[in-house]
Amino acid sequence: MRLGPPLLSAIAVAATLIAITHVHSAAPRVAPELTHASQDDWVNSAPLTLASLHGKAVLVEFWTFDCINCLNSMQWMKSIARRKTADGLRIVAVHTPELTRERLPENVRTAVRKLAIEYPVMLDRDFSYWNAMNNQYWPAFYLLDKNGRVRSHVVGELHVGERRTLEFEREIERALAETQ
Repeated sequence: MRLGPPLLSAIAVAATLIAITHVHSAAPRVAPELTHASQDDWVNSAPLTLASLHGKAVLVEFWTFDCINCLNSMQWMKSIARRKTADGLRIVAVHTPELTRERLPENVRTAVRKLAIEYPVMLDRDFSYWNAMNNQYWPAFYLLDKNGRVRSHVVGELHVGERRTLEFEREIERALAETQ
């Protein structure tokens, strides 16, 4: 049987949906260092490094301001920031643009203000951190343990109270509870 474009597209969509329904926990790998050190590439924060965050659990979110799936995950992101930063969780939102207008830093800064995002946002206009993390999706969430290793990741929307979101939150709790 020959697989034509419609069937191949359906298979690709099904594979993507299967991939985004689970929290992925693999053998930890060391996360690459954040790729932008200029103040111009940061919103809500001085430039951060993973080295400066050593000893903290870190949630890295890949997003872009016009992505409906990213916007649909915003309530969860704000919720986890409110609930877990006091426990030591650090968040780095990596804004990697999809559309031309998302590449303009002022547009990102305006979106961050309108969305009332208070955690640090790194502008990744050149996709350098996206590529360093081998990321492929918006939104994508990577949990780094206190030693800077990628502990787990999940792609696709996260919503407060949903099963896979709760599973990912348990991973966050475990990372926060661990000693180095």
